[in-house]
Parts: sequence; C-alpha cells; structure tokens
Amino acid sequence: MGMTMSQKILAAHAGLPQVKAGQLIEAKLDMVLGNDVTSPVAINVFEDCNATRVFDNSKIAMIMDHFTPNKDIKAAQQCQQVRSFADKYDIKNYMDVGEMGIEHALLPEKGLVGPGTLCIGADSHTCTYGALGAFSTGVGSTDMAAGMISGKAWFKVPSAIKFELTGKPQRFVSGKDVILHIIGKIGVDGALYKSMEFSGDGLQYLNIDDRLCIANMAIEAGAKNGIFPVDDITRAYTNGRFQGTPVEFTADADAQYDEVYKIDLSQIRPTVAFPHLPENTKTIDEVGQVKIQQVVIGSCTNGRITDLRAAAEVMKGKKIAKGVRCIIFPGTQQIWLDAMHEGLFDIFIGAGAVVSTPTCGPCLGGHMGILAQGERAVSTTNRNFVGRMGHVDSEVYLASPAVAAASAIKGYIANPWDVCEDV
Repeated sequence: MGMTMSQKILAAHAGLPQVKAGQLIEAKLDMVLGNDVTSPVAINVFEDCNATRVFDNSKIAMIMDHFTPNKDIKAAQQCQQVRSFADKYDIKNYMDVGEMGIEHALLPEKGLVGPGTLCIGADSHTCTYGALGAFSTGVGSTDMAAGMISGKAWFKVPSAIKFELTGKPQRFVSGKDVILHIIGKIGVDGALYKSMEFSGDGLQYLNIDDRLCIANMAIEAGAKNGIFPVDDITRAYTNGRFQGTPVEFTADADAQYDEVYKIDLSQIRPTVAFPHLPENTKTIDEVGQVKIQQVVIGSCTNGRITDLRAAAEVMKGKKIAKGVRCIIFPGTQQIWLDAMHEGLFDIFIGAGAVVSTPTCGPCLGGHMGILAQGERAVSTTNRNFVGRMGHVDSEVYLASPAVAAASAIKGYIANPWDVCEDV
C-alpha cells in the first residue's frame, strides 16, 4: 500500500521502510521550536527531568515573539528564563528583540526548516512549514522538553485528506481566502488529526506566502499538519536559504486518502470568517455592512511581504475611516525593512495606520491592540474565538490583507473591488 507525503517523511525519520495510518512510531527530529510563552514550561520540565544537555544546540529554536518587546513584568521574567537557558546550553537559534520575528515567518526565512524536515513546536501553528514540503506539527511544552533532551518524539501516523486545487484565483483572492473557504466547507474538526495534502495544477498560482498561510491554518480544521509538494516555487524559495539538505517526498500513486476534495480556485470569492469560529464563513457578497473599530494586518498567517503589498495596493492614496484603528505587523525584521524600502510604510502611515515591530501581540489578545467590550475587528490572523483578541464581548472577523485594508478604508467589512478604482 502506498504512502502519502507525510507518511513518507515520518517513515524516513523513524528508520522504517513503511508506516500506515494509526501506527505509533518514534522519529528523529530536525527542529524543536518554542517561544516566550511555551519555552519556560518546557524548561521547567527539562530541569525536572534532571537533564544536563540538549540533543543538538543547532536544532532548537527559541523565538521571543508573543509578548515582546515585553509587555509587563511577568513577560520580562519569562524571557529572562529562556534567555538564561539559551545562554547556558548555547542555543544557536535563540532570537530576541532586534533580531526576532514572528516565529512561523522567521524560521522559513532563516532557512531553519525546509523540504523533507521533521519539526515539532510548542505552538499550534507550527504546521506552517508544511508549505515547504516538511512535516511540522504543534505539540505541548512537555513534548518540547522531551524533544530537546532526546531529539526524538512519538507520533501517531495520520491518515490524510487530499485537496486537488485547479484554476486560477481572481484578483484579490489569496491563500487566506482559499483556506477560509476550505475550513468553511469541512468545518473546524473536518480534518481532525489528519494530514491535509494539497495538490493540483492550481498550485502554480499560489506563491510561497499563500502556501505558508494555508498550511498555517490547517490546525483550524483540526489537522495534524498541512503539506504541499515541493515544486519550482518551493525550490526558488528554499534554494540557497535552507540550511539543511532538502529531501523531496512525493505521495505514491496508490496512497490512501480518507476523502478527496476538488477545489476550483477561480470560483473562490474573498471570504470572511465571522465570530466565533473560523468555519463560520461568508463570501464578501454575503457579508452586508458590518461596522468595525479596528483592523489588524500581520501575524504568522498574513504578515509576509506579499501580504503587505496587497494591503498597500488597496490603501494607496486613501485614508482610513474615522473611528477605525489600523495596525500593521510585519512578520520579521527583514520583511519590515523590505516593506519600508519599497515605500509601503509611506502608504500605510499616509493612510493613518500605525506600523509595529514584529510581534504576535494582538493576535492572542496579548498586547498592542486589545479590543474593548463591544468592539469589532477585521484581522488577518488565524483565530476568532470568544475573547481571542480582548474582551469576551468583542468580535473578530478573519479576512485576507486585501479585505482587511478595504475594511479599514470603508469603516465596515468591505470588498477590495469597491475600494480600488482601477479594477
């Protein structure tokens, strides 16, 4: 019986010729990731185990991105604990203020993950790296600690769902619209503990940032991971960047899938997820006029350079609506610099937005953009649960950068086609 891409990567790292869905395995890790929220818990477990060494100081990454620059004393103490651990064990990929970025934008950019790698991270959106042909998945801090000590983790091999993507997306339709459309179709538990495998000739129209966004939100469908095949788009991004040795895995022709969905990208419209679940989707044509108070553009989902370009295209020469706060969060320092040099900041600030240092801050209701009672936000982040970005009586509407930018201009959830005069 054939294997999927994910199953092949797991088999290779477990030293097995073949694995099948439901099988329990132990596999060697290429990268173990933690952040300023999850690493302290893992460090405590590491010390409780009386460990005295890490398995490989070049295969551990600790990125201070959630509450940094530190929002309060507790956040400062958490980062201090991680900083001390990283210094003690000479963790090569410890990144703090000044060099850090949002972890799931930073690791691909730095070449710490790539085709064929097996990565675990104490953050649920570690599944992002499947866009590069890697098997990556989120784990708890205890598993992170075990990974730092042993360089291994156990897995239950997932079964898979295939998504065959065809057609060319319309203008202003991005990877965010694609994944929101899919989650709206299958639900937040539609891929529970399964691998979401993307294929089809429509992939040629999805750039690497689109793919990173789609893989990032696989967890919002309950998936163990999302994964794309390695093609010329992947190679153009990883060649000369990935620090490891790329290994390209392809699914066997007779690989088994629980379900196969055919998605025509040309038929997808800009899509918005209403409160309080990512599956509660409506196309922009079904939205109506929903007044908003805040727009957030950024995060590990949509803080990359093409995301910022899409927002700038919509906002250029316009002003943000009175009563709306618009906050831009580039994903990394490099993306921040690229956006600045391209003149995107001139557009954003000219429109009345504010540009922040890279941070996860507002996405999880941490800092730099908390919502008050009764407020509504359009956000390019990945979750819109009750109280996700602030008060339990606030509301979060998930959308693409283009829709978010149009909404900031109009003061309500808006179609970018209705804002740009040259369409």
